[in-house]
Amino acid sequence: MNFTQFKNQFQNRPFILSRDASSFVKNPQVLRNQFNRWQKKGLLISLRKGVYILNEQDRNIPANVNALANILYEPSYLSLEYALNFYGIIPEAVADITSVSTRKTKQFKNALGSFMYQHINPEAFRGFKRVGEGSSAFFMADPEKAVVDFLYLNLSEFGDDAQEKLEQSYRFQNVEELNPEKLSAFGQHFQSKKLTRVIKILARWIKE
Repeated sequence: MNFTQFKNQFQNRPFILSRDASSFVKNPQVLRNQFNRWQKKGLLISLRKGVYILNEQDRNIPANVNALANILYEPSYLSLEYALNFYGIIPEAVADITSVSTRKTKQFKNALGSFMYQHINPEAFRGFKRVGEGSSAFFMADPEKAVVDFLYLNLSEFGDDAQEKLEQSYRFQNVEELNPEKLSAFGQHFQSKKLTRVIKILARWIKE
């Protein structure tokens, strides 16, 4: 398969997985050699091992970094600071596209950005939803789950002054839109007494 044939096959897909391309080239070594040649020519861009994208001129679908975050490291969903900014809970945009996963903590940097994944236990891997349609769809934490994930992974930062810390250091806002019951329910899956205390402080702030 030459590049024109390859492009025609994949230009309407936002991302290319080597496992999908292998159905068109039966010999794995031939496929690897072709991919290496196309990368050197700037026709194909590697986002991580096994995940690629056509160069901007040859692809018909724009790259959606939210969908890519799910693909780069599975299973995962967008959460933490990236989701908090998405929902308007913190005002500043963040440099890393942050997610949580049941796998070990990992970071990827590629042509589309920096993608950070934090580990959580499988029993806490819940509280997310599918956003969007088709190939641009992605999984993102509910607002309350993004907050709980953030609190849990930064527990050492919080004590009895948690509200002050959230307001002044992390600039939390629009907290009145959060559901205290959901915060508490999601927090229970982490089985952390300290997290439960911090969530109670946040819940009081929400109800003020």
